[in-house]
This record gives sequence, C-alpha cells and structure tokens, in this order.
Amino acid sequence: MRVPVLAVALALLPGVAAAQSAPVADAFREFAGSEAKHLTAAADLMPADKFSYAPTPAQMTFGAVMTHLADGNDYFCSEIGGMKAPTRTKVTATDSKEVLVARLKETFDFCTKALAGVDDSKLGEQLPFFGGKTRSRASIMTITTGDWADHYSQVAIYLRLNGILPPTAKRQAE
Repeated sequence: MRVPVLAVALALLPGVAAAQSAPVADAFREFAGSEAKHLTAAADLMPADKFSYAPTPAQMTFGAVMTHLADGNDYFCSEIGGMKAPTRTKVTATDSKEVLVARLKETFDFCTKALAGVDDSKLGEQLPFFGGKTRSRASIMTITTGDWADHYSQVAIYLRLNGILPPTAKRQAE
C-alpha cells in the first residue's frame, strides 16, 4: 500500500509547527527588549553628576547599578544563549556616564545576539550557574527576568528621588 506523499506531509505538519513554536523564548526575548529600552532610557535620564547618587550609604550608587546590570547581562545572556560573552575592558561605578551607558547598551546588544537562537526545546537543560551549581535554562531565564525588573524598579526610585520621572511613568503621564 502506497501512502500519498501529500498525506504524510499533512500528517506531520502539526508536529513541525509545534517544534517551531517558542512561546517562552519569544516572551523572554520580548521582555529583554523592553527592559533594555527602559533601563537604558533610565540611564540616559539620570544626570552625569548623579551617577554617584545612592539613597543611603548601604545602597548601591546609580553607577554601581549600571555596572552590575552590564556584568549580569553578559553572564546571564551567555548562559541562556550558549554564547561566550565578549571580552570587555573593565568599567567601574565611578567611570563617566557616557562610559557606563555605552557599556549597558553594548551588553544589551550582546543579549539580543545571544538570545536570538534560544527556543523552547531546551528549557529543561541544566546549565552552570554561579559557583558550580546547575539550574535549568528556564530557571535562569526566570531569574534574569526578575533581576531586570528589580533593577529597573531600583533605578526608577533613584530617578524619582532626584525629581526625575522614570521612562515608564512618562508614557502614562504624557
């Protein structure tokens, strides 16, 4: 008995479509893009002389948050995307606003490249995570999402404490 080629192709089509579907990875990339936009806009809004600002001595300065984010972007996106992060010159929280904003943008550009090939087929894959532990790719994606949201909230508060409306609040106010 010969099965028509068209019948076989139609029978396999739902499986092929499901294999190409990546709702989790797509949602993560979309969130990464919006957080890149919000965090870099916040950095652009903060005056250069306020990059040394911290609400209390126990808290990170605005510049320290920027270096922390940049380092985190390289680490998290390289792990999630399976792509080695670029070797970069070291920046510190006391570097100029221009240097820190440029670095943050560079690392979000790296994230865009590193995350481009991520799909949902390997969400359960165990990856190295800080100090030899392993976590699933999905877990690291979730941690990264929380980290970006946490730090955006932090810098939004720093902006407000300096009389500056954060980027996401500006949309609503305009």
